[in-house]
Amino acid sequence: MSFVGQLVVIKGAGDLATGCAGRLFRSGFRVLMTELPQPLVVRRTASFAEAVYTGSTRVERIEAVLAEDREKAQQLLEKGKVPLLIDPRAAVVNQLKPLVLIDGVMAKKNIGTSINDAPLVIGLGPGLTAGVDVHAVVETKRGHYLGRVLYEGQAIPDTGVPGAVMGYGTERLLKAPADGVVEPLRNIGDLVQKGEKLLTVGGTPLQTEIAGVVRGMIRAGTWVSRGMKIGDIDPRGKKEYCYTISEKALAVGGGALEAICSYLSSKR
Repeated sequence: MSFVGQLVVIKGAGDLATGCAGRLFRSGFRVLMTELPQPLVVRRTASFAEAVYTGSTRVERIEAVLAEDREKAQQLLEKGKVPLLIDPRAAVVNQLKPLVLIDGVMAKKNIGTSINDAPLVIGLGPGLTAGVDVHAVVETKRGHYLGRVLYEGQAIPDTGVPGAVMGYGTERLLKAPADGVVEPLRNIGDLVQKGEKLLTVGGTPLQTEIAGVVRGMIRAGTWVSRGMKIGDIDPRGKKEYCYTISEKALAVGGGALEAICSYLSSKR
């Protein structure tokens, strides 16, 4: 079975799902993504989910375009674009019957994916069980097992502690200090110093714990709850990292590609 032109539907269009989309698109697959009406994406400049708000967006020269319906999505596929549908339940899967479905919503639990949804169903990260909910799971936790494909069991449980970058873990995260509407004072790509005020939530200010570049920031005007992740600082200070697929997302995308190639090889 040839993979060229085969359809892959990805549920979710955040940064890890976008990493999968990029790797599969460049490998010759047609890729369609689904999202919520108001995605709460932090790394917006490296996520196709941003097209929900802007109509279209590019990540590493690949263009994702918001599609009004299934017919428009099919037209975009034919034009070599990545269509993005507002489709919370991914009803398009039953309509278009893709070869592969990837659950990339990162919900840390199964919120509606079935192993019977497509010939090959892949889950990203914890909360989905290989052999039960999906055929394969790709590990998303930084470290030795990142990007590995599991055909039984689950990925490493989420600890809430991000992988260290230059020795910084939780210090990299920006979490809402209160309930309320986010009002950014700095933008993605800005270089900031330790202790600098970055935003307010419901009038309550939030300062960064480390110096670096603002790699992620939830959209202005978004209502959030206290403790919710709303941004992150990259201590490496490389602005270009804000606009390109991360090494983590590439590794996860590579795992998804491996699972698909393994499936196709078994069908020859």
